[in-house]
Amino acid sequence: MAAISQTGIDDSGIADAKLHALEDRLRALGSVMVAYSGGVDSAFLAATAHRVLGSRMLAVLADSPSLARRDMEQARAFAQAQAMPLRVIQTEELDKPEYQRNDANRCFHCKTELFEGMKALGAALGFTHIAYGMNADDTRDYRPGQRAAQEQDVLAPLAEAGLTKQEIRTLAKAAGYTLWDRPAAPCLSSRVEYGRTVTREVLEQVERGEESLRQLGFREFRVRHHGELARVEISREELPRALTMETLDAITAALRLAGFQYVTLDCAGFRSGSMNAILPADILTRRGA
Repeated sequence: MAAISQTGIDDSGIADAKLHALEDRLRALGSVMVAYSGGVDSAFLAATAHRVLGSRMLAVLADSPSLARRDMEQARAFAQAQAMPLRVIQTEELDKPEYQRNDANRCFHCKTELFEGMKALGAALGFTHIAYGMNADDTRDYRPGQRAAQEQDVLAPLAEAGLTKQEIRTLAKAAGYTLWDRPAAPCLSSRVEYGRTVTREVLEQVERGEESLRQLGFREFRVRHHGELARVEISREELPRALTMETLDAITAALRLAGFQYVTLDCAGFRSGSMNAILPADILTRRGA
């Protein structure tokens, strides 16, 4: 598999070595359940585990109001295309007050709910190992879900193998996975400003807004929920196309139809995790801890 880095250097040997390390790690586990969202990281991990372990792996997809229906459909489609064992479980994080209050630990409560559900399923089906799609780059950002994984003894084989996001995309492309360049799609709750209560209605509003932007032809974006205000982030590559009166009017009309009173276009463009910018420095420096 040829893996060309963003610098133009052929890193195929490095990427292949990491892939072999991942395969060896999965093979040593004997069997594993993979927390599967349909994103490129968890999909690559699940597909690799299936290739190495066959029926001794199980992809587990959590269904809740924080998962966009489009993402659910894409996750199912990829699993089906790979003939990969898949189990969908219902998670109830949205019913928990500690999740609803939407503070900096929201993801911790969400991942705890998921991993506890997977542990119960694993006990019933005879799986002793659980893995999730954290990659080597994820340790650089504030991700409280990593703390939940540590507390629940959930493995991170991609990170253990040292695989970066770019390497995973490159290897996924070489493997013929059509999702290799799919934009990141974290849960809908990540679009809601900290401190605003997360409800089904709020999540549905975000989902409707983002689907309307997709229908307008945009590919990488977020609709950030600030109450009556929708703050729209569009990737800087696509931003020039948004900056016409016709397109701005279309965005405004679509977001108002989704339930927002006011619409603003963020001039800085799309930034993953931009909601974290308001968090105090002492929280951000904890990273996954």
